[in-house]
Amino acid sequence: TVLLKSGDKGWFRSLFVHKVDARKDAHSNLLSKKETSNLYKIQFHNVKPECLEAYNSLEAEVQNRLHQDQEYPCEVVGSWNTWYGEQDQAVHLWRYRGGYPALTECLTKLNNNKEYLEFRKERAKMLISRRNQLLLEFSFWNEPLPRAGPCIYEMRTYHLKPGTMIEWGNHWARAIKYRQENNEAVGGFFSQIGDLYVVHHLWAYKSLQSRDETRNSAWLKEGWDSTVYYTVPLIRSMESRIMIPTKSSPLQ
Repeated sequence: TVLLKSGDKGWFRSLFVHKVDARKDAHSNLLSKKETSNLYKIQFHNVKPECLEAYNSLEAEVQNRLHQDQEYPCEVVGSWNTWYGEQDQAVHLWRYRGGYPALTECLTKLNNNKEYLEFRKERAKMLISRRNQLLLEFSFWNEPLPRAGPCIYEMRTYHLKPGTMIEWGNHWARAIKYRQENNEAVGGFFSQIGDLYVVHHLWAYKSLQSRDETRNSAWLKEGWDSTVYYTVPLIRSMESRIMIPTKSSPLQ
């Protein structure tokens, strides 16, 4: 048996205990837009195949009513059906101007709205499953604004290793300039509630061929290869879905 003096114990413990410098602010404050207080919600609804058309019509009717009613501090940014990826899937992106208080106000009013509660019952009959996340937008990305179409949209979803969000943001803050040539950058978001350390990048293209050409052209720009090289090790998994906007979507 080896006896350690108190000073030796301190040295021995130091081999296993590492001091971590506390960050001065949460990554949500460091990475999100300061000039706005927007909160976003993304919904993924997996719809029964035979119900997709009826679902789209019902969802559009309710979204239009909420858009026209100034009492509800929420708005639809975009609505899509997945074309390549999970089939028979609807994706909706909502904006709450005013952050969490606006979200709470909206949910409270909707839970007391008999028409909306009936809509939810009817919609539930059409769904197989659903999930959502609350998101903030990266400060260096465009704010998603309505655009004319026709476009196809790609949502690239990255599941990052915990603790790497700041590093991801630092690289993409420089890299976004390589991806603006064809006005393809729509919005960039990171999760706050739901699956954590998740990033969504939303892009718009005129066609799949245009997407291919635009992405290939980025590799011709000096610096893009470095972005890919340094960000790939931060990723646990990633997913791409190609989406078609619904008729009522502000992003066409």
